[in-house]
Amino acid sequence: MRGGGSPGEGKCTIEIVVDGAAEVEVRGDTAVLRNLAGAQPEWRRFECTGPLPGNPANFRFQGVDGRGRQTLIRDPRNGGAAVVRIEDPSGGREGYKFDLMWGGGFPGGPGPGPDRDRDRGDRDRFDRDRDRHDDDAYYRDRDDFFRGGDWRQRLFERVRVDVDHVRSVTFPFGADQYRLANTIQQLNELQEKLARGRYDRRELDDVIEALQRVVRDNRLSRRDRDILADDLDRLRDFRGRYRDYGAR
Repeated sequence: MRGGGSPGEGKCTIEIVVDGAAEVEVRGDTAVLRNLAGAQPEWRRFECTGPLPGNPANFRFQGVDGRGRQTLIRDPRNGGAAVVRIEDPSGGREGYKFDLMWGGGFPGGPGPGPDRDRDRGDRDRFDRDRDRHDDDAYYRDRDDFFRGGDWRQRLFERVRVDVDHVRSVTFPFGADQYRLANTIQQLNELQEKLARGRYDRRELDDVIEALQRVVRDNRLSRRDRDILADDLDRLRDFRGRYRDYGAR
């Protein structure tokens, strides 16, 4: 613990070396490094301004460096610990660095006090304006898409369109936008593999988990929550019958 953080705010910087796959679990002022595959991972740095709270406000995760994939698989607001999974697809050792941040303002939103109250009022006004100007044409176009005969071959493209739509009508700052951005990232990684003719069940599970968090936790209009819940059902059906969708 190096100190220096403001009250209610904090940051941890973690650096490790991975050759395969590993997980880092951070709880309070301790961290555990687990080997999932390949060579034993090694610590390079674990430095925090203070202990990670059990239910941190405005928590954010940011991958900083490394050639492979870094994913927040457990949010400390859902159990008191942050867990980050690192997957290094190439041979040889690679250094990875990521930050865990909490409190403060953008992108997680302001901390307690007048700024938080003002932000809540801005969000409420944004939501009211969004609901008044709902784009009926968008929902009609989506209904027409699923009446077509080739929607199964274009399912992930459609889910991406829906998530982009919801992102465009979501308050531009805060955890809602973070969860949507994470879902888009997971979709991108899945679609890249599918474009190369590779179906990865774990990638699909990551997309489903990310979208579940959006449906469960985001401030959404009733219709937007319904379309994302419908996308979730279709993704789960794909997972159970992926060959029927043309995946291999």
